[in-house]
Amino acid sequence: MESVFSNVVRAPEDPILGVTVAYNNDPSPAKLNLGVGAYRTEEGKPLVLDVVRRAEQQLVNDPSRVKEYIPIAGLADFNKLSAKLILGADSPAIQESRVATIQCLSGTGSLRVGAEFLKKHYHQSVIFIPKPTWGNHPKVFNLAGLSVEYYRYYDPSTRGLDFQGLLEDLGAAPSGAIVLLHACAHNPTGVDPTSEQWEQIRQLIRSKSLLPFFDSAYQGFASGSLDTDAHSVRTFVADGGECLIAQSYAKNMGLYGERVGALSIVCKSSDVASKVESQVKLVVRPMYSSPPIHGASIVATILKSSDMYNDWTIELKGMADRIISMRQQLFEALQAKGTPGDWSHIIKQIGMFTFTGLNKEQVAFMTKEFHIYMTSDGRISMAGLSSKTVSHLVEAIHAAVTRVA
Repeated sequence: MESVFSNVVRAPEDPILGVTVAYNNDPSPAKLNLGVGAYRTEEGKPLVLDVVRRAEQQLVNDPSRVKEYIPIAGLADFNKLSAKLILGADSPAIQESRVATIQCLSGTGSLRVGAEFLKKHYHQSVIFIPKPTWGNHPKVFNLAGLSVEYYRYYDPSTRGLDFQGLLEDLGAAPSGAIVLLHACAHNPTGVDPTSEQWEQIRQLIRSKSLLPFFDSAYQGFASGSLDTDAHSVRTFVADGGECLIAQSYAKNMGLYGERVGALSIVCKSSDVASKVESQVKLVVRPMYSSPPIHGASIVATILKSSDMYNDWTIELKGMADRIISMRQQLFEALQAKGTPGDWSHIIKQIGMFTFTGLNKEQVAFMTKEFHIYMTSDGRISMAGLSSKTVSHLVEAIHAAVTRVA
């Protein structure tokens, strides 16, 4: 008997997650996975932070804790502390109660809830996103009913920022359009504007009444400093204007599978913020009703305790420093090998990913000949690299650059 679903065609593999599937199926002992967007230790193992284990133990040992539903907006402590983390303890927006914060399902969920809210309550339904950007961004915004346009961001010839193109494209955007900005550690390129460039971007966005929507997936994970990595967001909030911020604790607390994030909407007044929060809750209720309790409790436990918070910042800086050190080691090894080309972009870029500048054919060659896995655009996860595997990667890059056009 024929299925009522027989007309369903098989969906293509997710291009990023598909890299890991291919890696897992490769029996070679020399295989190396540089596609995964998750931190790995020098030994190539996933890391659970010590401070996270301590917070979990504390929660488990508390007999008063129950598994009841939490409110639609999530844990109040978590929301308050998340807004403080991204906006700063002394933020006037927080002091004046102008921020509506909702606990969401990590960064992706925060973006989706924010997009659904904007589609329903904002007068513009076009969002400008950088070219390139994280592969899920256009899907999230399209499915929420927004129309996606691109602004120039990356210049392949310099492997840096196309700042002129960015200014021209945002300058030509319709008044009131939404603009997606990566708060720091742009994914996939690792290329961030300087603070002077951020100031020019802010002035342009405000002069055109564009609405900034920040995706903050790497606070503290890029530079090792929570404040430095929040600079772009705080610059926009300091001018009194409105914006949205999606936060994720996947990378900076290593809580990938716990799906912990927050959506903050900074408004002009506390009255508007309270109305906005009431409407965001109406987006959440028919979508997943209320968020999970465990991950948010871990985050709130850590952020509430000054001892745990300090320990977290040390562990966080340790992760960031390891990635910065891998950039240095890779750059120096390519120089020592005499690999053709200028590889200085590896140490200029920041965060988990490096946009190598390798083309699709070179990537395919490295996978086939050297069992090195990465996305076809040449993005590699620096966190997947270790001192032991740098030489293998350098051999592969050198061969790809010299043998494949």
